Amino acid sequence: MEPARTMAELIRTSTDAYLAENSMARRTRSSRAWHFVLSGVRREADSRAVALATGVRGWGYDSDGQHSDSDSEPEFSSLSPSIPSAIPVTGESYCNCENQSEAPYCSSLHALHRVKDCQCGEEDEYFDWVWDDLNKSTATLLTCDNRKVNFHMEYSCGTAAIRGNKELAEGQHFWEIKMTSPVYGTDMMVGIGTSDVNLDKYRHTFCSLLGKDEDSWGLSYTGLLHHKGDKTNFSSRFGQGSIIGVHLDTWHGTLTFFKNRKCIGIAATKLQNKKFYPMVCSTAAKSSMKVIRSCASCTSLQYLCCYRLRQLLPDYVNTLEVLPLPPGLKQVLHNKLGWVLSMNYSTSKPSSSSSLSGSDSDSSCGSDAEACQRKRCRRT
Repeated sequence: MEPARTMAELIRTSTDAYLAENSMARRTRSSRAWHFVLSGVRREADSRAVALATGVRGWGYDSDGQHSDSDSEPEFSSLSPSIPSAIPVTGESYCNCENQSEAPYCSSLHALHRVKDCQCGEEDEYFDWVWDDLNKSTATLLTCDNRKVNFHMEYSCGTAAIRGNKELAEGQHFWEIKMTSPVYGTDMMVGIGTSDVNLDKYRHTFCSLLGKDEDSWGLSYTGLLHHKGDKTNFSSRFGQGSIIGVHLDTWHGTLTFFKNRKCIGIAATKLQNKKFYPMVCSTAAKSSMKVIRSCASCTSLQYLCCYRLRQLLPDYVNTLEVLPLPPGLKQVLHNKLGWVLSMNYSTSKPSSSSSLSGSDSDSSCGSDAEACQRKRCRRT
């Protein structure tokens, strides 16, 4: 057990150092709460360090510290241990703008506050939906015209979540969430869920809320996809500055995720005739996420043509730039379906090893979606 003890000490040391540096300034106001949080983190670090040192896979602990048998099932035997850490994920930013200080407030002229070298593309003036101030956990605060959600303003003692203020009706829905704070802790997730999801149920429990039941799907920052309490390797990790895109196609019934504007895979199918809301959740203190794009379109012949054009011309940042169309028509298509003509669907075949390791270049984005579309068209 000496290796296990050494690893546990290293994890506990790094955990205590980070939390002490960033969050202990107000410990006098909530010392009992901090003692509870830190003790839970230390217990989790000790247990997982033992699992790593002894080479045991499939160990899992729920957020309340109790042993979980879900990770020991055969279907998860190929999953590498995913250890929630107090050390934020780095090196996964879409551009370098996360190193710049954000404006203290947002307005309709928010583009003026962006740094010049930012390539995140926050120019959109219209948003199909924003975060719902009436359907959220108590440990959340909305800013930037309700486009930015801040979790656990002082300290965290559980899981906070929020949903969009508009039900995603029939058609095509695409949105992008930017991680605007350090990404760490038990979980920070992006996904969808129905109105039956209780957003405040786990306010005193650290857990992966989205995907804990059959009414929601969630992509964790650790790269795991959660649904019905199960989890599978889906992508690489994401961190501060990462942009997570979500495409919900209610006509074909598919849910597709993007990371830094590259498709990482189709997460779910057969979602027709269901009503969903965009959702995010976090257990990390002083964490935040921001909606930088939310679009919607009916599933029309115009959409299908633009979707097919994008598949045929995937190497361009924007398909409209190379199409020989009149300027007026280009502007109309840009305003209505510009998000379709700029999505990056991978068509390269990944190796078997990359598929198991959570590669971000999943061919299922292009091939599976196209096959699903052809099948749907034959039925109509």
